[in-house]
Amino acid sequence: MRTEDLIHFCAPGRLIIGNGSRHQLPQLLARLGYRSGVLVTDAFFAEKTPWVKEYTEAAERLGISTIVYAGGLPDPTTGLCDEATAVLRDQLGGKQPDHVIALGGGSNIDLAKALTLTLPQGRPIAEFAGDIGGCRPLPLIALPTTSGTGSEATPGAILLDPANATKIAVMDNALRPQIALIDPEFTYTCPPRVTADAGIDAFTHAIESFLTLDSALFERAGNPDPGYSGRSPLTMLFARESMRLCFAWMERAYQQGDDTEARVGMAYASIYAALSYGTAGLNAGHGIAYAVAGQTHKSHGSTNAVMLPYVLDALCETRQSELAEIAQMMGLATACPEESARRVPVAVRAMIERLDIPSDLKAFGIEEGTLDDLIADALAVTRLAKAFPVADAAHAYRQIVLNAWDGHLSGQP
Repeated sequence: MRTEDLIHFCAPGRLIIGNGSRHQLPQLLARLGYRSGVLVTDAFFAEKTPWVKEYTEAAERLGISTIVYAGGLPDPTTGLCDEATAVLRDQLGGKQPDHVIALGGGSNIDLAKALTLTLPQGRPIAEFAGDIGGCRPLPLIALPTTSGTGSEATPGAILLDPANATKIAVMDNALRPQIALIDPEFTYTCPPRVTADAGIDAFTHAIESFLTLDSALFERAGNPDPGYSGRSPLTMLFARESMRLCFAWMERAYQQGDDTEARVGMAYASIYAALSYGTAGLNAGHGIAYAVAGQTHKSHGSTNAVMLPYVLDALCETRQSELAEIAQMMGLATACPEESARRVPVAVRAMIERLDIPSDLKAFGIEEGTLDDLIADALAVTRLAKAFPVADAAHAYRQIVLNAWDGHLSGQP
């Protein structure tokens, strides 16, 4: 029995999951007293699907007015947020909305989270970087359209600051959605590449948070309400179930997009992973993936995927029992825990290859001469490096990156 944990568990105010559950949203918002909203999405969902029109018309019949902002883009920037703030405040004509709805993937949800802070006073989003300073954001309702982002259950938004080509984090538990509505039907038409990238993102969230720093050791800097707080038996429950579902359904959803059972399975896998990492936090996998994305501009899911086997390999000693447990889930366990643990990174790499994602940095287009810069950029994301459960994160990061470039795993035949 673990006796040293200090658990800070936060989740969305309401969590709704089910096929067709989006149709309940207008009635729920009316019951909760909302009357004036902003719906943040992108041109595809606004113009190519019926979902936006269906919602706004149903909401209007119940007395809820909605302004639609369809300017969402992948990897939203601080400039996009500030521009959207100005456009929406002009459309609102001095009135304040009482809620913001996000429809889309992680980028649209992150943009909507940022707008919950900027819309009330028109302040630039950069003023909220790090600590939001006690500001009360507008209530957020998140409707994810992929099974992977997890932003519908997390305390922050990530935006790109083009002035210095870095990502800034806006972080506070107040940014967690009041309502997270998971309708698997949103994902039924996701193309295979999006399905694979989102699915491996969900899996990475689950396994990274399962193996991350314990809550008893997590650095909170005296914050009584931390957004992230390290792993605990509670977060690990969600991570286990997410991994089990990913093993069962991720490849099937990729190969057979019309398989509704697989789509529903991955919807659950995604939200369970989010409920784990949304409190436990992440570490080297995402930290190094951010640096890989900075060099290659590849998708978030694929940059996570290319690094994941090598990050797992680096934990075969400090997280041997946990990796042996995962080996059991995958049907790989032997009588030797060390051997079982070392089989997991190899099997995960094979799974990534079956999703048609490159599995080493050479194949990903990384030049050997840029590896030192990549390592430095990864270590600069200190909140993730500090959470990696090894004695020397800098040494571990270097070995992980070198192994990922060579494609070397300790347990490979």
